[in-house]
Amino acid sequence: MRFTKMQGCGNDYIYVNAMEERVESPGRLAKAVSDRHFGIGADGLILIGASKTADFSMEMYNADGSKGAMCGNGIRCVAKYLFDNGIVKKPVINIETKSGIKSCSIMTMNGKAYKITVDMGAAALRPEQVPVKPKATWSSTSLSS
Repeated sequence: MRFTKMQGCGNDYIYVNAMEERVESPGRLAKAVSDRHFGIGADGLILIGASKTADFSMEMYNADGSKGAMCGNGIRCVAKYLFDNGIVKKPVINIETKSGIKSCSIMTMNGKAYKITVDMGAAALRPEQVPVKPKATWSSTSLSS
């Protein structure tokens, strides 16, 4: 299987062009290739594929084999891969992810993607929007001396 390893701001993933390569068990593959001692070593696996609703799709698997929703640094590498490999040559592409379609703007230098920005949408900051289990409940009461 052909793959590419890329990193964006320290997030490193193994990228597979799923339009050319067939991946039978992506969760199991992600776990195997992500192992930093016995595999390639990565934060996970990202499959780059076709999409019916966007220009391309991105399917992300974490190092433990679980399916992830999105990675901002990962999607920037997907856009670079698509541009630098001549799969797309337009300055803005839309990529379908588990968390919706994200728009990537590609700036170039010497014919290669140089800087990629992604419209990630509004940040979700309320505890019920973020998959965490807070240990304490915050209140708006003030302390007096």
